[in-house]
Amino acid sequence: MPEISERGCLMPASPIRKLVPFAEAAKKRGVKVYHLNIGQPDIQTPDVALKAIRNFDQKVIEYSHSAGNESYRRKLAGYYQGIGIDIDHNDIIITTGGSEAISFAFKVCLNPGDEVIIPEPFYTNYNAFALAAGIKVVPITSDIRNGFALPPISEFEKSITPRTRAIMVCNPNNPTGYLYSREELYQLRELVLKHDLYLFADEVYREFCYDGNQHFSVMNLEGLEEHAVLMDSVSKRYSECGVRIGALISKNKKLIATALKFAQARLSPPSLGQVIGEASLDTPPAYFKEVYDEYISRRNLVIEKLNQIPGVFAPMPKGAFYSVISLPVDDADKFCQWLLEEFEYEKQTVMLAPATGFYATPGLGNNEARIAYVLKKEDLTNAVKCLEEALKVYPGRK
Repeated sequence: MPEISERGCLMPASPIRKLVPFAEAAKKRGVKVYHLNIGQPDIQTPDVALKAIRNFDQKVIEYSHSAGNESYRRKLAGYYQGIGIDIDHNDIIITTGGSEAISFAFKVCLNPGDEVIIPEPFYTNYNAFALAAGIKVVPITSDIRNGFALPPISEFEKSITPRTRAIMVCNPNNPTGYLYSREELYQLRELVLKHDLYLFADEVYREFCYDGNQHFSVMNLEGLEEHAVLMDSVSKRYSECGVRIGALISKNKKLIATALKFAQARLSPPSLGQVIGEASLDTPPAYFKEVYDEYISRRNLVIEKLNQIPGVFAPMPKGAFYSVISLPVDDADKFCQWLLEEFEYEKQTVMLAPATGFYATPGLGNNEARIAYVLKKEDLTNAVKCLEEALKVYPGRK
């Protein structure tokens, strides 16, 4: 039998999705599963987007330009200009989700064997995209005790080698919910300029910043025109995860021209998705105000209730809709599987994402899990109650 590639064997399973078979089996047993494992909001997609689908009247669904429809890129540039990011449509390549934007950036900016430094825990697929591109992720560990703030710059300095080509942040952060401050980003700016690196920023949760905290984009760091690379997506902003439309953005003309070659190789981003994405730019401010208020309410509810459970610690997220929490268990992977396989409370259980998959350093995250507060408050209350009852009887409780 032919061998599977080494790359394929090394590709990690998603910690967010690997427990799906156990959740499906639980549902077949008649158990209701509260999905706190995945960032799939139950917020309604904007009406303007849904109307664009219903009113689509083209007779042929054609390829678009490989960089994306010009009308969409121009309108999207207007969105960024409206939030103080000075770009034009030629600085944008529309991608198949934010995932493809990250993959393009890795392949354009780094050679096989090169290194990208990323604070951990980080979105698990960064590791998968890096592996597919033949590059190495170098993790810098952040600490749950200070809410996963940016680690000291000295730790970044110590990790820079001749193969280092980039630093990457997700801001606000998935999986921790931390929002990097302007001061923290300026520290990274100095480091990037000192060592002539790229600064990658995944800013898909830009609209979700809480408690008066303001988002600050890497595109607004002075002097980084050739260094800053922004990845974005419609998935979370407009609750359009299945649309699969994102964007790669940079003022570095050579970078964008090179990324276009990768874009041409995959022909075009989804044509219908671009129709939806372009229409979504007309979403009224009232939509975002309602969504913002709902997430604040959910966050406050779930974090308060989690911290009332003996042995559980949940830092207060400053953005996005996630928190990495510590649990009084021997092994979070085993615990999360046990919740689905062996536990139920009043015919209900909860699905979490074990945090080990969000760390690159072996052994870290063994007593942590990521929760996504993307469900209505009644469901969040029931989910936390299930977790509380589960911890009372879990055989591996510490």
